[in-house]
Amino acid sequence: MSGTVRLLNDTLAAAKAEGRSALIAYLPAGFPTVDGGIEAVKAVLEGGADIVEVGLPHSDPVLDGPVIQTADDIALRGGVRIADVLRTVREAHAATGKPILVMTYWNPVDRYGVERFTAELAEAGGAGCILPDLPVQESGLWREHAEKHGLATVFVVAPSSRDERLAEITAVGSGFVYAASLMGVTGTRESVGAQAEELVRRTRATTDIPVCVGLGVSNPAQAAEVARFADGVIVGSAFVKRMLDAPDDAAGIEAVRALAGELAQGVRGQA
Repeated sequence: MSGTVRLLNDTLAAAKAEGRSALIAYLPAGFPTVDGGIEAVKAVLEGGADIVEVGLPHSDPVLDGPVIQTADDIALRGGVRIADVLRTVREAHAATGKPILVMTYWNPVDRYGVERFTAELAEAGGAGCILPDLPVQESGLWREHAEKHGLATVFVVAPSSRDERLAEITAVGSGFVYAASLMGVTGTRESVGAQAEELVRRTRATTDIPVCVGLGVSNPAQAAEVARFADGVIVGSAFVKRMLDAPDDAAGIEAVRALAGELAQGVRGQA
């Protein structure tokens, strides 16, 4: 097991040993610029996030709501490339020592080359990859190269996933399971809902690896609610919205640092 995937596992285990959930933040690479995105990732880790998912901007992000789509559009118009995503991982990990994953749709990885992408992500210090649209039954090639380079493969489960499907997914996933708290696209919600707790319970019945919940968490109270039953709380759109709403890049970076601190208190039950 490589140092970076071990770091991911150890980080999740350390949060559990502290009696809390891990805080996992999501930010797209290249937003608002490549350099600004790197500073934003570092800021959320310094502010209190345990782990970051760096998004690889995509022109057709089927899982992402309007907030993240807006950020992706800005990044793509700025000319962001996979090399910039890898640089974001490299520099943020080197600066903070914390685990960083890439979240990406399958098409860019397939076009770039699976062997090349996994090798370069591992070289950059990445801990693994979340692939929301890669079916488990079609993931053999990816998993072969990910395992060779010591990368975690995180699959997404949803409330609609049947128990046998959950077992199939968790049997081959690693790092953690991404439990989508509700059907639909990413974005903040008034309530994360009971569906998430039931999905975590059903998923845990099939695996010992951590189950982390995303889609909808936007404030410390919701983070505290999800932290009661999940191993990790994943927050994306709320961070991106803070960046979009800021008057300039520097203010946006400080805004996400502050939000990370607030959410870190939430997962510790101090909201």
